[in-house]
Amino acid sequence: MKRSRAYFPCTPGARAFHAPTRRSFLYSLGASVGSVALSSMNARGSELPDLGPLSPKAGHLPAKAKNVIFLMMEGGPSHIDTFDPKPKLEKIHLQEFSRGGKEKSAMESGKRYYVRSPFKFAKRGQSGADMAENWEHLARVADDLCFYRGCQVDSVNHPTAMFQMNTGNRFGGDPAIGSWMTYGLGSENEDLPGFIVLPDVSFPQGGAPNWGNGFLPAHFQGTPLRPKGSPILDLKPPHGITREHQRQNLDLLAKLNGIHHAEHPQHDELAARIEAYELAFRMQMSVPGILDIEKECDAVKEAYGVGRDPTDAFGRKCLLARKLVEKGVRFVQLYAGTWDSHDYIERAHGNLVTQVDRPIAALIEDLKQRGLLDSTLVVWCGEFGRSPDNGVRNGTAYGRDHNPKAMTIWMAGGGVKAGHTIGATDETGAEAVECVHHVRDLHVTLLRLLGLDDNKLTYFHGGRFKQLSQFGGSVIEELIG
Repeated sequence: MKRSRAYFPCTPGARAFHAPTRRSFLYSLGASVGSVALSSMNARGSELPDLGPLSPKAGHLPAKAKNVIFLMMEGGPSHIDTFDPKPKLEKIHLQEFSRGGKEKSAMESGKRYYVRSPFKFAKRGQSGADMAENWEHLARVADDLCFYRGCQVDSVNHPTAMFQMNTGNRFGGDPAIGSWMTYGLGSENEDLPGFIVLPDVSFPQGGAPNWGNGFLPAHFQGTPLRPKGSPILDLKPPHGITREHQRQNLDLLAKLNGIHHAEHPQHDELAARIEAYELAFRMQMSVPGILDIEKECDAVKEAYGVGRDPTDAFGRKCLLARKLVEKGVRFVQLYAGTWDSHDYIERAHGNLVTQVDRPIAALIEDLKQRGLLDSTLVVWCGEFGRSPDNGVRNGTAYGRDHNPKAMTIWMAGGGVKAGHTIGATDETGAEAVECVHHVRDLHVTLLRLLGLDDNKLTYFHGGRFKQLSQFGGSVIEELIG
């Protein structure tokens, strides 16, 4: 295959007028989120440092990355049909699936049967990375990728598996990994949210809790940008309202809210709302310019597949993700789906690969050319993998079921071991057998790459100190370069 190369040119704090109660005195011993937010507002425009909750913070350890772009392929992409070839399935194609029993033709039994991949595989790059041949563009950056085949999760259901991959808790309600990272490190741009989500038109299974702040203060929740129309509703002021009018209204609101917050310091939602108003005010100036990708040169838009089918939608997300991390946004998550191919996997996965292949390759090349790949960790994954077998569906409508015991995740940049494949699954792809780790260890590893120690990145809630890994995990040292 001919190797081509993409080209990229181109308000004073309010006072409470009453004697402090015992509760307010105890809260005043430490800097509450509300007081920090108000201090941040006072500091803007002055020579004082910004003390807001999203201000940049030092990590616990030397960091290899400072930003994350998380590519979530919702629905569970099949590792067997993308990056983990299984020649054994060619030999036992359409034989009945059995856990130790005698195999026989599924056409005779009408039961579950093994299914070979409809895609041919090839070795790519000097590293010899395994890729299905329909990943034509990603092949160009094969040597920048680190493939991991040893991850396992607990659930076979989409919502619970999505929650676990995104938050570490399959029952939902806990902070998303992007929330933990912004809680630990803050953001490098005070005019944008630290954690931005680019969903599809319909939200993923489980909905907004996939990027919720959980028990962390509300400042750290993900901000979804709408894929069509205005990215954020009501961002623009009403007709006839000037920024001077808005500033006066916000100053008055901050004063009144500050008085109320001084009386109820335990309500951190109010402090978050105060800061949200201020952030929205600043975003009115910064967001339109960043989100306007039409100003990018034609060569860049062409490389990402913007303006053409079927790559336009995801190409725009990838290009926007690059612009956001370039502006200092800590964590950007992109959704593409759904990969839930229980039948017709050749058609379904084939179409999805075509939609994301060119944009993802362009994203990595663009980051690399701009000197951002070393400091940006790119993660590609779904919520689980797929099984080597499926039930008979119209004879030839081959598909695969959910598989929490085997999947392929790949990463690029951000200090991972580029050009390596770590871990392995068994001969049919049913289960991880080498370098096997629970998803909590993957989360701990991602934090480590950002200079965060999972055991130190904690938040007191519900009577104990909580952390992303729930009860602790181990760094997967094999993934770190």
